[in-house]
Amino acid sequence: MYISLIIAIIDSLMDPAAALPESEHGKRLERLIEISRTLSSSAELEPFLNTLVSATVDLIHCEAAAILELDEGKNHLHFLALPWTYRDQLIKIKVPAQTSVAGWVLQNSKPAIVPDVTNDPRFFKEIDQATGFITHSLMAVPISFNREILGVLEAVNKFEQAHYTEEDLKILEILASLAAIAIQNNHLEGKVQHSLDQKNQLERMKSDFIAIASHELRTPLGIILGNATFLRETVPPELRVQMEIIVQNSMRLKDIIDDLASMDNVQRGTASLRSNSISMQRVIKEVMDSFQQEVQEKHLSIQADTGQGDLVLEGDSAKIAIALSNLVKNAVTFTNPGGHIHIVAESIPGYVKVTVIDDGIGIPVKDLPHIFDRFYQVESHLTRKHGGMGLGLAVARTMVEIHSGRIWVESVEGQGSSFTFRPRSPMSKRAAERSWPSSRSPARTSRARSNARS
Repeated sequence: MYISLIIAIIDSLMDPAAALPESEHGKRLERLIEISRTLSSSAELEPFLNTLVSATVDLIHCEAAAILELDEGKNHLHFLALPWTYRDQLIKIKVPAQTSVAGWVLQNSKPAIVPDVTNDPRFFKEIDQATGFITHSLMAVPISFNREILGVLEAVNKFEQAHYTEEDLKILEILASLAAIAIQNNHLEGKVQHSLDQKNQLERMKSDFIAIASHELRTPLGIILGNATFLRETVPPELRVQMEIIVQNSMRLKDIIDDLASMDNVQRGTASLRSNSISMQRVIKEVMDSFQQEVQEKHLSIQADTGQGDLVLEGDSAKIAIALSNLVKNAVTFTNPGGHIHIVAESIPGYVKVTVIDDGIGIPVKDLPHIFDRFYQVESHLTRKHGGMGLGLAVARTMVEIHSGRIWVESVEGQGSSFTFRPRSPMSKRAAERSWPSSRSPARTSRARSNARS
């Protein structure tokens, strides 16, 4: 990251026209490279800037140095780093941006060399008055990153009242560049942390919504569904169609609440696996049977290919059925009338692999990385057309992952999608690893993996 900067250091220090002895060049170069390495490894801004201030004193051969930063109001500067002996006196002092050398450097975006401060009206005397320090001369350079001025680096009182040289100016500008990188990195880290905090807050809000909705809606919905089912059998024939609509829509709402409850149980750690021997052929048949009405209404074709042998694994059959049901439901929802759905299951070492293939509308490339996220919905116009809360695929992923399995999708927009999941059976790690799929094109594939990789 800092190679070009170090090259600039070498070029500037090895100028054959420079007045310093070669040994002095070497010492300065070693110190600057040491600071660059510190920047690469340091995670904290303040310690690095304090190190940089100390290095300024040593390399420029001056009495003191400081880094100032512009306040948010942009009317004053405050000290960001300075010698610890003056910290208590100066840490709260505000240096005016309009009537100070540092302010002039900020406004003009160029260095300032003041051989005698008594003859310069820009000199801000209150600093000396607060510390008892006597300033004779100073040199200041802007700290900038991508043409944005972040602050000012000052060197004060060259030893033996000597004059600041071009060599000194080059050194100070290099140190200012290192300070700019550190300050910018700190700003970016702050923005990243703020984004993470917002994301975590959003996740907490999602979790709270899931918990409240699944709990508060279940009881009244149960009452509505129970009474509607009873009334459907007792009302006059001319009202049965309306009662059937009430029951069907109540069942749709029940499915949503069940999805919410499944997510909430997993997130709170209350979900448990009732492990038993599962016949995948039986699970597939039961799921297909449960969608016969929807399939017939849309004139879809749904078929299964489970091979000749038994497909048996250890796990929670109810949760595996939920995962498969949500994938089939997704296929039914997003496959146009007259389309085809194909379920393929096969046994591989350590897993049973199940794939739900459709020739529906497919998924846009930009949506593939997020397709298994909670509440994520592809194009809003599709959502309004097909309904849903964006929980079905997230629930499917959760059900697979608590079986230490994996789930992924391959899709081409306009041609269809292929969802595959593999719940793990208790077999050897080596056998399972040999069965993982080869790499696929990231533009067409999205994978949701378990945190505990086998």
